Amino acid sequence: MRTLGLSATALVALFISGTAASAQTEIQWWHSMAGELGQKLEALATGFNETQSDYRVVPLYRGTYPESMTAAIAAFRANEQPHLLQVFEVGTGTFMAAGEAIYPVQELMGDTGKTFDPESYLPAVTGYYQTGEGTLLSFPFNSSSVILYYNKDAFEAAGLDADNPPKTWDALADAARKITQSGTKACGLTTTWPAWVNLENLSAWHNKPIATQQNGMAGLDAEFVFDDAGLVARHWANLAEWQKDGLYQYRGRTNTAGPSFNSGECAMLLESSAGRASITANADFDVGYAMMPYYDDVEGAPQNSIIGGASLWVLRGKDEASYNGVADFLAYLSQPDIQSQWHQTTGYLPITKAAFEATEASGFYEKNPGADTAIREINLNPPTENSRGLRFGNYVQIRTMFEEELEAALGGQKTPEAAVADAQRRGNEMLREFEAQQQ
Repeated sequence: MRTLGLSATALVALFISGTAASAQTEIQWWHSMAGELGQKLEALATGFNETQSDYRVVPLYRGTYPESMTAAIAAFRANEQPHLLQVFEVGTGTFMAAGEAIYPVQELMGDTGKTFDPESYLPAVTGYYQTGEGTLLSFPFNSSSVILYYNKDAFEAAGLDADNPPKTWDALADAARKITQSGTKACGLTTTWPAWVNLENLSAWHNKPIATQQNGMAGLDAEFVFDDAGLVARHWANLAEWQKDGLYQYRGRTNTAGPSFNSGECAMLLESSAGRASITANADFDVGYAMMPYYDDVEGAPQNSIIGGASLWVLRGKDEASYNGVADFLAYLSQPDIQSQWHQTTGYLPITKAAFEATEASGFYEKNPGADTAIREINLNPPTENSRGLRFGNYVQIRTMFEEELEAALGGQKTPEAAVADAQRRGNEMLREFEAQQQ
């Protein structure tokens, strides 16, 4: 001990602290957030870890949402799954069908005796993750919706009213034309998450069905019908025409179009409300916020938007004692102060009513105009069967196919009408494949 420079008291203290550290139960949390959002997610885990010494939540980035889903399924087969998995909303139908592999969050909280009231969450959020009987299967975590971001400086330079953003698609096209033809910007508009924006939310915002069976919420035998109303084909035809005229520029799938707006290259961007974290961190111009545009000749529009983002699914097969720690962590994430801080710094929705009320009472919305845009969108009108959300098996693959068809229309390989018709036909074939697998 003299050689080590340690007294007997110090050695005992070292032994005790090492024993305490080894007694901590590790909870693995696989997620798909990188960049600024990833840092904020890791801060949540750190915050929880500092409140107690029994558990340690370890967040691990596992790639994009589809990549992390694939990795988790493979890990489960090898009995190496995490405790918690962040799954984007279109994976809900697939995970609902996973049966015994999933530990429903409402059941978990009841089993562990934690206070948990699903009624305290925003209905527009919980409705996406509940069974038909109202049981909450996954924990609402990062929910968002599509909003319009616009460059106020570019609007002023083009002679547009920066405090009066376009409300309709026709007005948006006119604004993009003035911006590009004046030489203010080469790109008037771009969009992220192409299918989410230009099919899913487009349909809900205009109160048009995507599919039968309440957009798949009421049964696996749903069939896509979005081609029937003609709205999607009309919109895709407009995008193709605007792209020819230079008003709209397609910049790829997921959120790859975001940097085009952040850098000032494109004047307008339809993106998740959660894009605000990246935009405010990188844009060096005055940013404006507005609701999605709509076609004002469609009866009932605008209706309400639907959420995107993800929820946290608890996977079975781990040590039973560790699930008490998982429940503690989810209870921690539900706290109004934690939720309101997450909302304010990321742009995701405050998923509980208390978090929204706390944010409003703090004066945050007055100090940050536009930060409540997504909340106003999803609560604009009571949801209908067409605007509550959607739930389909194999939807990760189906959404990718939808985007292939949109790209074919934008690239001139197909007419927009043919691309939408093919998207519906191929989508229904994939739905029937999934339905057959569950029988």
